Amino acid sequence: MSTSSSTTAPLPVVAAGAATPAAAATAAAASAAAASAGAATATAASASATPWRDKLNGVLFVGLMAGAVMQLADLPAIRQLGFSPLVVGIVCGMLYGNFLRGTMPADWGAGVNFTARRLLRIAVAFYGLNISIQQIAAVGLPGLAVSVAVVLGTLLIGTVVGQRMLGLDRDTAMLTAAGSAICGAAAVLAFEPTLRAAPHKSAVAVATVVLFGTLSMFLYPILYHAGWLNLDTQALGIYIGGTIHEVAQVVGAASNIDPATTEVATIVKMTRVALLVPVLLVLGMYLRSAASQAGGQAKGAKLPIPWFAVGFLVLAIINSLNIIPPDAIAAVRRLDVFALTMAMTALGIETRFAQIKKAGPRVMALGLILYAWLLVGGYGIVKLAT
Repeated sequence: MSTSSSTTAPLPVVAAGAATPAAAATAAAASAAAASAGAATATAASASATPWRDKLNGVLFVGLMAGAVMQLADLPAIRQLGFSPLVVGIVCGMLYGNFLRGTMPADWGAGVNFTARRLLRIAVAFYGLNISIQQIAAVGLPGLAVSVAVVLGTLLIGTVVGQRMLGLDRDTAMLTAAGSAICGAAAVLAFEPTLRAAPHKSAVAVATVVLFGTLSMFLYPILYHAGWLNLDTQALGIYIGGTIHEVAQVVGAASNIDPATTEVATIVKMTRVALLVPVLLVLGMYLRSAASQAGGQAKGAKLPIPWFAVGFLVLAIINSLNIIPPDAIAAVRRLDVFALTMAMTALGIETRFAQIKKAGPRVMALGLILYAWLLVGGYGIVKLAT
């Protein structure tokens, strides 16, 4: 009796011990399944919520960099060199993008791209508040004629020489020509979305603006004081405003001569800025025609109108009507400079030195050719017009 009970007593314990691992395995499997489902739900929720947050973080990051760039560009040493915040922005962006990019989360790239594309278009449109019909009328027919001739001649020479003689691609040649022809970095920014060009192509074009525009600030006053520019005050202002790249560089060069020359040069420069709108519209028609001939578009394809250029024109007209208080206009202009600086900084972040190195010497050669044309050809045009 005692033997039987001692033999059978441990059996339930053994059975229980055998059942426990099985139950644990089942529970673990259920828990894992639940966790997996929860993770999938969380991932799906995160996927739907993350993009806009990443874009916003990227935009804010570029905004913080642009704020620092504005402070840097306002330093007396940099301001005296005529470097606008736009130029400083693309340089700082390139330095960050090539040496410190790993410190920025990769997902924020969407915000950087948004700033370099969408915000750019808005900022270029608001740049129209810097000009008015009254300014264009103030320089008269000679100033307008010089501006038109210089812009058209520079664009034509830059595009033809760049592609046929130097072997550059269409976008790089046009961007470089636009920077020399119209208004420096701002023109490069305006052409870039219309051409749908890669960021590094804009960067090399801006490099020519920095180099040759900075050189002009020192060379033009030297040529004048040496007696090599046989022009009166009005003609000299037209020459400086009609041939130097950036607005800040025009002011820097003319201010080394006299205030009257500075006033004329600045107004003529703004007439070149005003030509940005018709040039972009013609460019849109040219691109459509070229694409149609290449079979890339249907016969009735939509004209790629740069709407930001239309906005530029509308805001220039509004500025001419003097219906907005001067303080408000000044505030919007400051905000627009900040937005343009953000766009240039973002373009710099997206640019790689290896891409610039690939086309660098040829782009600089084109910039030099265009600079020679502006110096010599621009002088001849001014003499004929005045």
